[in-house]
Amino acid sequence: MHLPVDHIFDVAPGVAGERILLLMLPGAKNTPQQLVEYGFVRALRERELPVDVLALNAHVDLYLDRSDIERVLHGTLDEIRAQGYRRIWLLGISLGGSGAMICATQRATEIEGMFLLAPFLGTRGIIAEAEAAGGLRQWRAGEISPRDHERALLERIQGSPFGAAGFPQVYLGYGSEDRYRGASILLSQYLPPQRVSVLPGGHDWETWSALWQRQLGMRPLSQ
Repeated sequence: MHLPVDHIFDVAPGVAGERILLLMLPGAKNTPQQLVEYGFVRALRERELPVDVLALNAHVDLYLDRSDIERVLHGTLDEIRAQGYRRIWLLGISLGGSGAMICATQRATEIEGMFLLAPFLGTRGIIAEAEAAGGLRQWRAGEISPRDHERALLERIQGSPFGAAGFPQVYLGYGSEDRYRGASILLSQYLPPQRVSVLPGGHDWETWSALWQRQLGMRPLSQ
């Protein structure tokens, strides 16, 4: 694949069925290699699913400018489509959850579903704002400055059919002691309870790995 950033591409070996492309977006200071090291790809291979994995090195600097991260994500989705994939899923961990939401809100019809693990959608201040308003649907963004990417993203999610028909399927997981769990709690209000997983733990790989196993156990990629 010809992509604008470093990546790992892992093809499912000898598995029958229509191929699914799972685009993995790691957290702010995490790498595609860590997704391999912590067993995220291995968990798929153990289940013998027809899922090819593309783990993208969408590092934190890209998220500082909305146009940079959108350029990378849209370019990647264009390349995935050019390779013939029609079933596309996303996995967004921490800040990668913001990337997944950018894709899902802007290109919803091209994405079948998404896994969100402790998604970071904004600082605790703006999340507290939405909580105080009674939830994301009641919150009002107000004036959005050109560099206020978090407020712009929350407004975009608010205006989307998140959790309803017309939006990709969403599987959400987070640790009960995660310091950023406020965003997950906001999102969970709009999802079926059976698609929300909460396990003891914080904002760390051990918790995310356990949540990933839980989400795969729901067999969303086998349908």
